[in-house]
Amino acid sequence: MPRRKKSPRCPPDQHLQTQSETQGLESAQVTKPVEEALPSSSLLPMSGNLKEAPAAKLLSAPEGPQSFCSSSGDNTAMSSSKSDEDARSEEEKKSLSTVEATANPENVPIDALDRKVAVLVNFLLVKYRRKDLVRKADIWKMIIQDDEDHFHEIFLRACEHMEMIFGLDVKEVDPTRYCYGISIKLGLTYDGMMHPPVGLPKTSLLILILAEIFMNDNCVSEEEVWKVLSKLKIYSGQMHFIYGHPKELVTKYLVMEKYLEYRQVANSDPARYEFLWGPRAHAEVRKMEILEFLAKVHGTEPQSYRSQYEDALRDEEERAQARNYSRLPLP
Repeated sequence: MPRRKKSPRCPPDQHLQTQSETQGLESAQVTKPVEEALPSSSLLPMSGNLKEAPAAKLLSAPEGPQSFCSSSGDNTAMSSSKSDEDARSEEEKKSLSTVEATANPENVPIDALDRKVAVLVNFLLVKYRRKDLVRKADIWKMIIQDDEDHFHEIFLRACEHMEMIFGLDVKEVDPTRYCYGISIKLGLTYDGMMHPPVGLPKTSLLILILAEIFMNDNCVSEEEVWKVLSKLKIYSGQMHFIYGHPKELVTKYLVMEKYLEYRQVANSDPARYEFLWGPRAHAEVRKMEILEFLAKVHGTEPQSYRSQYEDALRDEEERAQARNYSRLPLP
């Protein structure tokens, strides 16, 4: 099992002023997509001959805006009038309804703690879509309520699910006011929310495929990709509650966004295809970041993956040389 990350500093503080924009969330129904995404089974191994590096854990590990929202936006919210706050509350409720609209109305039985984690994940997704800072006071009033003893566990689990399921980081950005910002993981500039189903981040799938490519000598067959994804119940020809049509997302949108290169295997008959990193992935993602993320998921160190670690070191050196070259004065 992966090791738990240290929880962000969030000591109880019941003197914080809670904003009324979140009042409509008290009775918000837990959405089935988030409940289904909260893993309950053991971690899944990655297929292929790299048994020491199961990248499929990225989407199944239960434990463990492209930039943060500005504090000025948060100050504006705090100084807004009652009518403005009510309007924002209605907007937030509508945002939650958008997520709920993708859910099957059938209730999924989960315990009270899991339900609070799921509600908090929904709340964080709404905040991310609105590019809002997240105030601890809002979390405390709307989700934690009288469950003070479990605050750290609920918050930590929700942050881990945001990371593993949606590819988003939740980080403290204002320690004095206990505010958190939500950003896309690994410095990526793509969250996939514009692709159907609209409004749900899809970065985790991109990270998984980039990791799979990297851990397989920087090139992996399409068959291998779908073999890994099938272990996560993500199938080429089957609709997924987060990723929509997975094959279209992987072979069309991620290729169109230049994160993946999708090419026919040379001399293959019948035609077979393989994936490589696209130019945008090379520009935005450091291989060492991918390796460090995988190591964290598995509770180990990047050096444990010897060949990949050497590859990542070469990538770091090449990037450093490119930066130094760019600083040279023009002749």
